[in-house]
Amino acid sequence: MFLAVKVYHIGAAAAARTAERRRARYTAQMSGAVHADPAELVKFEALAHQYWDAAGPLHTLHALNPVRTTFIAARATLVGAAAADVGCGGGLLSESLARLGARVTGIDLSPAMISVARLHAESAGLPLDYRVQSAAALAAAAPGGFALVCCMELAEHVPDPAALVADLARLVQPGGALFISTITRTPRAFLGAIVAAEYLLRLVPRGTHQYARLIRPAELARAARAAGLELRELCGLDYQPFTRSASLSARVDINYLAHFVRPAVPA
Repeated sequence: MFLAVKVYHIGAAAAARTAERRRARYTAQMSGAVHADPAELVKFEALAHQYWDAAGPLHTLHALNPVRTTFIAARATLVGAAAADVGCGGGLLSESLARLGARVTGIDLSPAMISVARLHAESAGLPLDYRVQSAAALAAAAPGGFALVCCMELAEHVPDPAALVADLARLVQPGGALFISTITRTPRAFLGAIVAAEYLLRLVPRGTHQYARLIRPAELARAARAAGLELRELCGLDYQPFTRSASLSARVDINYLAHFVRPAVPA
């Protein structure tokens, strides 16, 4: 995933203290029940104030979003559909789905990101429901409550992707769909998403991705199958850093999109 990230420092000691306070807060909030990494949450919360800057450090998200939205819209009915955007960040995908007619609930564990999402949706006049909430908590509150569930660029940042997929699957109603985008664990992904993106092109800070946490399509499909979902389609997602453009691809050996469905209840 070529997610452009830039960390702004206000002094090494002050930044370290701030990060430690945030990490402690997230650790306390999770209490072992949420499949998330406090260090990852701290890292991305620092970017909230620049989330909607299309020329800023998250410019790759702005390039990827139309491609992901088109992929989803071609495979799911959006008008009037209840949709959940898990790990919604500042709401880029959530707003795109809402503009196409979906009734979107966006959840994220970063209060700063949710604040940004709410403010942007209000200024755009979009009736989005944003919550500081985990997938597990939403699934407990509304099991099978969504015709469409999306989880973009999150699975590779959690310690237990299979547990996350199980929570996502619990949200999907019979006949509904789940869309996940993530990065596979291959030598090409290591070179492209880590070596090139983090060390050569500096699209993301060093250490943004951990190779061991990247997820092969077969592993994702196995977790989804165990959760009662069927794999419908895999598609590569290609990002060109020099032209800042994105497109779908037949290759799934770096970034990829997966489309799963929950079988409808037999008549």
